[in-house]
Amino acid sequence: MNWKQDALVHAKEQDPKESCGLLINIKGKEKYFACKNLSTYQQQCFIIDPDDFVKAEETGNILAVIHSHPVTPPVASQADKISCENSELPWHIVNPKTEQWGYYEPSGYKPPLIGRHWVWGITDCWALVRDWYKDEKKITLRDWDRPTTPEEFIADPMFERCAWRTGFRQLRPEEKLQNGDLLFMSIMATGLNHVAIFLDGDVLHHLADRISCKEPYNEWLLKCTGMRLRYAS
Repeated sequence: MNWKQDALVHAKEQDPKESCGLLINIKGKEKYFACKNLSTYQQQCFIIDPDDFVKAEETGNILAVIHSHPVTPPVASQADKISCENSELPWHIVNPKTEQWGYYEPSGYKPPLIGRHWVWGITDCWALVRDWYKDEKKITLRDWDRPTTPEEFIADPMFERCAWRTGFRQLRPEEKLQNGDLLFMSIMATGLNHVAIFLDGDVLHHLADRISCKEPYNEWLLKCTGMRLRYAS
């Protein structure tokens, strides 16, 4: 069998979960290298096991990422496009039921700041902050490694620990908010598990399971706010 046939077999075996793997070159031959999907939401997305990625690198040269869309057509989603850009590799997508294939390669795609879909670790609240600072301030903020699942993050939020190492300082009580200041919030949790950007009396943010939006900094959001920060370096 060729690599597409092997990848399709893997996709059918994993259905209704998303399969994932890598296309590698071993001494001039293209082979499919099946990987474990570590995502908690395997029917919606995938996370390639880092150990499998290392094994693939040790076996041959990695040429592309391959994964399945068990329910939807094999067309790159917004999260796929972002991850493809980050991987700097072409992506092949297969639907195990229709056996149709799709293809996407890095092309400079940038997701919109407003209206993006929430995906943990790819398009979440911190990703929105990083993208806004890069677009508006020409500042590249560190992309901190997140726990595998959002539930792990909620149990131990990392924003407070990471703030100063990312170049932010906490505002004093008498300091007024300025555009671009960050607001660390507690949303349905005990710790500060959410971040928003202050803009002209509104906030730009991305809550879980919602699309990113700009809305008034209302009384409820104000009550949720536990820390205000400003970029200082």
